[in-house]
Amino acid sequence: MSLTLKFLLLLFLSHHVDSGTIVKFLPGFEGPLPFELETGYIGIGEEEDMQVFYYFIKSEKNPKEDPLLLWLDGGPGCSSLGGLLFENGPLALKSEVYNGITPSLVSTTYSWTKMANIIYLDQPVGAGFSYSRTPIGKTSDTIEVKRIHDFLQKWLSKHPQFISNSFYVTGDSYSGMIVPALVQEISEGNYICCKPPINLQGYVLGNPITYAEHEKNYRIPFAYGMSLISDELYESMKRTCKGNYENVDPRDTKCLKLVEEYHKCTDKINTQHILLPDCDKKGKGITPPDCYYYLYFLIECWANDERVREALHVSKGTKGQWDRCNWTIPYDNDIISSVPYHANNSFRGYRSLIYSGDHDITMPFQATQAWIKSLNYSIVDDWRPWMINHQIAGYTRTYSNKMTFATVKGGGHTAEYLPNETSIMFQRWITGQPL
Repeated sequence: MSLTLKFLLLLFLSHHVDSGTIVKFLPGFEGPLPFELETGYIGIGEEEDMQVFYYFIKSEKNPKEDPLLLWLDGGPGCSSLGGLLFENGPLALKSEVYNGITPSLVSTTYSWTKMANIIYLDQPVGAGFSYSRTPIGKTSDTIEVKRIHDFLQKWLSKHPQFISNSFYVTGDSYSGMIVPALVQEISEGNYICCKPPINLQGYVLGNPITYAEHEKNYRIPFAYGMSLISDELYESMKRTCKGNYENVDPRDTKCLKLVEEYHKCTDKINTQHILLPDCDKKGKGITPPDCYYYLYFLIECWANDERVREALHVSKGTKGQWDRCNWTIPYDNDIISSVPYHANNSFRGYRSLIYSGDHDITMPFQATQAWIKSLNYSIVDDWRPWMINHQIAGYTRTYSNKMTFATVKGGGHTAEYLPNETSIMFQRWITGQPL
């Protein structure tokens, strides 16, 4: 082999890591990235027609020994780039008025990559930069669980140096339906012949949707506790509707009238965080720059910039408009409740951290506490405040079967509302310290 050919081969190997490519610079960020980012696709399915896109960030501490996390955004159909840039990644979008130039990125202080390696996955196919070479058929919760497991096995076979790292599945919102089932799938798959087992240790979920049909009823006691509805309306609803406010019998006109009154009081509330203005236009024009959710407009400007796509090594022609959440993916919500999966995973000894931003009316903390109570685990560390710098950051309770529940005081539906507090909570839990 000639020296020139050897040099070119070394150059190629230095820039391509297994299935992915190292990204050293990103448009909008000044200078080289201060962490190691790899992006790429893994083909899943028999013909590997489905190409799922991921962002992998190595731990900034000790990648060889620190845990490996898989992060899944909710939706279903939301890109994990949202988790990376809003919730727990080492970069965030700078909040500034868009002027046609690539939006700016800044370093964060709260990244979970300070103590863990993280794979941010765009799933299902159609979310983020994931695409299919053939028409996308209908998918579902149970299908996605198997596909993500397939992705993990293939990703680890191409990154064998991480096979021995402690592995955790993490996410929030709708991933509350996927993560517990995925943990069970991985656990069972570890006993099947011929593939190296995944070193599964547990999972983390924020404001998880768990048993939606039942959980929506907790919005009413939440609204009452937050003074959004009157004592009289709450008492009347309890008495007349008997705790069922969602699937009301059309003949029950008394209950329906009370539910209508409830909606008059709450429909203009920001459901993700009740203290923030309800200013997101949600497709009815551009969100105003002084709105918190202007960042959602900026992330779409950033991800749809051709220079950004080139830097991320997105295959040309595979994706038209990038949307933070793709609501058009044909999807069957076929896991009605993920509670049985939680019970099974706890029985098998997997650790879990379930946390709730306590100002989220979409998935109220009371709903999460209710299904945890239904598991009937004994309490090993009863309800108490957890602190940051001598200030109460939330409340926590630890159960037998290695399950920890925590609230994030002042938090919303996802970690993005209080990323610093959520990061400190995660850091304590992942290292085995009490919150």
